[in-house]
Amino acid sequence: MLIDSKQIVSITEANQNFSKVVRMAEDNGCVVIFKNNNPKFALVDLEALRISLEQSDDRLDKAVKKELNRSKWV
Repeated sequence: MLIDSKQIVSITEANQNFSKVVRMAEDNGCVVIFKNNNPKFALVDLEALRISLEQSDDRLDKAVKKELNRSKWV
């Protein structure tokens, strides 16, 4: 996964300056929050995703079917 350095913040910075991190997410589409020098969380601007309801419903339906098929073998 490639992460632009403008999209990385530490968990400490996110905790202390949440509004700044939110503005970064608005500007860049998302921000990756690192904990112990590893990517741990992502703050995503939902408007940046621009997923129509039809597309998300189709993806959800496929994901549900896949999970149901997988659970039959567990």
